[in-house]
Amino acid sequence: HIKREISILRRVRHPYIVHLFEVMATKTKIYFVMEYVRGGELFNTVAKGRLPEETARRYFQQLISSVSFCHGRGVYHRDLKPENLLLDNKGNLKVSDFGLSAVAEQLRQDGLCHTFCGTPAYLAPEVLTRKGYDAAKADVWSC
Repeated sequence: HIKREISILRRVRHPYIVHLFEVMATKTKIYFVMEYVRGGELFNTVAKGRLPEETARRYFQQLISSVSFCHGRGVYHRDLKPENLLLDNKGNLKVSDFGLSAVAEQLRQDGLCHTFCGTPAYLAPEVLTRKGYDAAKADVWSC
């Protein structure tokens, strides 16, 4: 999974995706050097109270921009949730944690994902059926 995540992070360089700078490894450990996103999780910001409409709209536009970019490169996040959306010190949203993501090469011949993964509260209904799902549409549902 770690090698796939590294490959994916290198494939999806975008202003609203946390940047991977370097990967270092020892015999027993792998280290990621990633962009530091100072503002914390969107989850914690929303927990403090309702966002102004303009701010919520900007975050949503940034999220959709990054998700569209990923899909255009054959990457499906599959775990989009406020805990994986970070805020930088300029008020921009950054998508993080591609550990459960899939790439187009992993799809079966039917063009669907058949792996059950993600966070239950944010899963698209079709993922719960365990009959295969369009990963791009499931990502959009989670947005």
